[in-house]
Amino acid sequence: MLCELSIRNFAIIDDLHIRFSDGLTVLSGETGAGKSIIINAVNLLLGSRATSTLVRTGEEAAELEALFEIIPESKTAKLMKEQDYDPADGLLIRRIISKNDRHRIYINGRLSTIQILGSITENLVSISGQHAHQGLLKEEQHLLILDQFAGLVPIRNELFELYHEMIPVAKKLKELKSVKDRQAEQIDYLSYRKKEITDAAIKQDEDTTLESDRIRLKNIEAIFEAVNNSVEELHSMRGAVIERLADVRKNLEKAGKLDPALSSKAESIEQAAYNIEEISNELRNYLVKIQTDEKELEAIEARLDLINKLKRKYGGSVQAIFEKLEETEKELSGIENIAENICETQKKLDEMHKQLDACAKLLSGKRKENAKKFAAKVEKELSTLKMSGTKFEVSLQAQPASSGVDSIFSADGCIVNETGIDNAVFMIAPNVGEALKPLSAIVSGGELSRTILALKALLAETKTVETIIFDEVDAGIGGAVAEVVGRKMASLAKNYQIICITHLARIASFADHHFRISKHVADGKTKTVITPLDKNERIEEIARMLGGEKITDATIAHALEMLENK
Repeated sequence: MLCELSIRNFAIIDDLHIRFSDGLTVLSGETGAGKSIIINAVNLLLGSRATSTLVRTGEEAAELEALFEIIPESKTAKLMKEQDYDPADGLLIRRIISKNDRHRIYINGRLSTIQILGSITENLVSISGQHAHQGLLKEEQHLLILDQFAGLVPIRNELFELYHEMIPVAKKLKELKSVKDRQAEQIDYLSYRKKEITDAAIKQDEDTTLESDRIRLKNIEAIFEAVNNSVEELHSMRGAVIERLADVRKNLEKAGKLDPALSSKAESIEQAAYNIEEISNELRNYLVKIQTDEKELEAIEARLDLINKLKRKYGGSVQAIFEKLEETEKELSGIENIAENICETQKKLDEMHKQLDACAKLLSGKRKENAKKFAAKVEKELSTLKMSGTKFEVSLQAQPASSGVDSIFSADGCIVNETGIDNAVFMIAPNVGEALKPLSAIVSGGELSRTILALKALLAETKTVETIIFDEVDAGIGGAVAEVVGRKMASLAKNYQIICITHLARIASFADHHFRISKHVADGKTKTVITPLDKNERIEEIARMLGGEKITDATIAHALEMLENK
């Protein structure tokens, strides 16, 4: 149930706060006062797309907020729990619409997305108006309405799951058959790829080692010069390091005779000289071995070229080449077992298709059983709304499968989609002698209004929504028809929260709660105000709805009579 609604800086609304109750709530007011803007705000809070043009002139952002009381065992409560919201706290939705199009959505104080908002509010509120874009007039919704009425949603959901479980299996089978059709070509390609990698016989980190060797060989002259100079400095030249260390050792040995503490230092120098001698010998051996081998350099560069080519081809690294080889071997193994895989997948798909086929036939049969019951109930509801003699029918048609449609998604030669094999269209003939036409083709606003109300009344019995909003659904009606429409809404309001925007005094007289919406100009800006009405104010407002701006004693008396006799 919608408990509270706050609107700030939205269109011509400056700051509006409404507290709603259960029962039938009526919003009335002059044309252009802002009633439709309130409905727009509710639509946005239910997940409609927002644009910056909705922000009030001169403001940077609009803010909308709604608080809903959630029935613990409802579908909305379940959806909230799935998103880690506690339905016991209610549902608080807040939307901020910015001039810079950086809009934000908050659910129970937590930043959210429009997708999550739409999923949670899907079964929360139903808004109906007189225009064909409303959900009840969309033919794709007619099948769902029939299923909801007949209690077939669980079977429909089962079929939906079966259908979507089949899709990846069917895709896999198609791919396997495609592979089999070009099996020889695929085997040749994969075998070539495997041979190319295995023939290269690449070792782990080989590219790094080869690159190091390449750098060494390309700079061999500089290395030779550096090592040779080092040998000269350490051992060969006059005054080499080894000679200077020998002099230092002798001096320390002499001093050690005078101070024994220096003897150990002389020994250390002797050890250092020994180490220098060893290093010099190793460097001489290095010089003997080192040489510029052009063939070795060419071989290394050719090897690097091969490895880099494979790296570019198979993923950019030596590790990626190894992974590609493993993948190739698995694919080859899979192709070798392709016939077995096709057989197993086909068997699995056949079994799934039997289940889908059985479920689709069961659902279609139950739809046909309930279509006539549904049509009879709609006709009965319309009769109570002064449309006796109206013919209503649910046209159920299956779409024949063609040669271009995969047969695994067909039953008895008909296409099966995620909702079954049926398409449904509501057909109506409001006047005796007229031919049945699609519901969306109704021209009369009054007939359309009452048909929508009749359908809403039937859907209300299914508990598919908790709040129903009628946005000027009284268009095109009046007099005795207005009274029966008002009584129907009052009847619905015994079990559901009903909010109705109306221009008709007769409908307004049935309200449990009545708000008047008006607009005023202040400081050069238009401002919308909503006022809850007490009994005397209701009499005055209903009198205005009856007689316009000039309220007379007669209209006051008529308004009072309406309220007393509702």
